[in-house]
Amino acid sequence: MTWNGPLKKLTDYKYEIETSYKKGMKVSGIVYADAKMIEDVRKDNSLEQVANVATLPGILGHSMAMPDIHWGYGFPIGGVAAFDYETGIISPGGVGYDINCGVRLVRTNLMLKDVQPKIRDLIDTIFTNVPSGVGSEGKVRLTYDEMKNVLDLGAEWAVEKGYGWKEDLDFLEENGRLKFADSSFVSDKAIQRGMPQLGTLGAGNHFLEVQKVEEIYEPEIAKVFGITTKDQIVVMIHTGSRGAGHQIATDYIAKMVNAAKKYNIHLEDKQLACAPATSQEGEEYLKAMGCGANYAWANRQLILHWVRESFQKVFRQTPESMEMHVIYDVCHNIGKIEEHEIDGKRRKVVVHRKGATRAFALGRTEIPAPYRKVGQPVLIPGDMGTASYLLVGTEIAMQETFGSTCHGAGRVMSREAAIRRFRPNDVRDSLMKQGIYVRAASKEVLSEESPEAYKDVDDVVRIAHNARISKMIVKMRPIGVMKG
Repeated sequence: MTWNGPLKKLTDYKYEIETSYKKGMKVSGIVYADAKMIEDVRKDNSLEQVANVATLPGILGHSMAMPDIHWGYGFPIGGVAAFDYETGIISPGGVGYDINCGVRLVRTNLMLKDVQPKIRDLIDTIFTNVPSGVGSEGKVRLTYDEMKNVLDLGAEWAVEKGYGWKEDLDFLEENGRLKFADSSFVSDKAIQRGMPQLGTLGAGNHFLEVQKVEEIYEPEIAKVFGITTKDQIVVMIHTGSRGAGHQIATDYIAKMVNAAKKYNIHLEDKQLACAPATSQEGEEYLKAMGCGANYAWANRQLILHWVRESFQKVFRQTPESMEMHVIYDVCHNIGKIEEHEIDGKRRKVVVHRKGATRAFALGRTEIPAPYRKVGQPVLIPGDMGTASYLLVGTEIAMQETFGSTCHGAGRVMSREAAIRRFRPNDVRDSLMKQGIYVRAASKEVLSEESPEAYKDVDDVVRIAHNARISKMIVKMRPIGVMKG
């Protein structure tokens, strides 16, 4: 399905869908892409979704799409939209099914020469310690009440139970806990789905990678994050809220369909089902969504703990002596109540980031204190064999995108098409030739997640950098990959 609607070129890295395109558009659509990327974007109907989002009540600024845009549920993946807190809406489709799918980056003082000879042993040890794959069950056995505590407390619960260090919390977005979360608004089914899965990587595009630092573009900023030299080893963890988050989304999408009718909200697409942010339905979803986000932070915290244990086993050093500190942890699918300056006035807004990352500029109090002089770290992962990036948020992002940027490469091929096209052994052999050891829970996932199934992450990051909505600091490359 090719989108043939009109696009106005604003700059080399920004295009506009004008409000005249569709009746009911309250703001224009803005797409961050270059000429080559925009042709790829036209190949699905995600630009129509950008226009549809622009029709929702209370939308401010623009309906936006990042360079990794592709077709999603209701909102495009790579979509960003902010709504006035008093007059606007909140929509589960603008957050996504995998609530707080996100990325955590951990630094070490190890070098490539230390780790490369042991990479097979290290990845195999992590594979044993961190459960993964479709329907995987974790090592932690939770009671019903403990699960509710996880939903309410997030990563705080994990640290209190001994999974990690108290300082970890200082370097997680929202310190690993949305305090408005309330587990009384989460269904029994969501709780039951989440209980056995805490501390699991899951499947699909989720991964755990041991990476080497390949390029440092801004050494002084990189040093603030603890990255000082090429070939330094870091670890990246990419996973989300598993079955708990998926069920929360499923439950509330059904409720929002009725809420949209109740409040006479016109929907261009029923997948945009929503409710006023201040309505009972809106507030209940927000509290449940916060629980899904908290689960994801706790999930990544447990995985981090077992990664540290795996490094300790293989290298016979303590995690402290290897300086395995969290650099940062970002959300990719989230709805946030934030304050932003719009037309010279501070306004309270509900920012939807779906397949998009917060990218706050220096000085914001939401950023960890040691980073406020440089800006919020932004983590943009590649996929199996491709680069990942550490960037920082910018003032341009604050002015244009409500402090948001892209979240990854973005698919260009469906999982079914990738399975038909790429043979698992060919994918594994290709990675091995690049010096990358991969261990996957299933053969199918190697085909599904072949790098060729995604946009070129280098192009995506370059566009975000050149559009000045985030700034490139460090480029990393995997040497070992664990796939769920």
